[in-house]
Amino acid sequence: MTYGGGPFGRAFHLHTELVNGKCPTCHENSILVGVEEYTYRCTTCGTELKQKVNGVISYIPSVASGGKIPKLDVITDADG
Repeated sequence: MTYGGGPFGRAFHLHTELVNGKCPTCHENSILVGVEEYTYRCTTCGTELKQKVNGVISYIPSVASGGKIPKLDVITDADG
């Protein structure tokens, strides 16, 4: 799909991709949503992953060199 253009700014192309894979962070088989080329987000834990293809497709956490690996904290309702 293409959005924008005209008097409201430049047009941009939106392309998403859904794939099945095993997340290396939560170790669950889940759906990974492609947010940009070779970058996916795990729908189970929310970790952003980079796709690497070297004979086998694998996903690794997307973290800047020396950066902290993101962690999702789950908060539960104490009453329920």
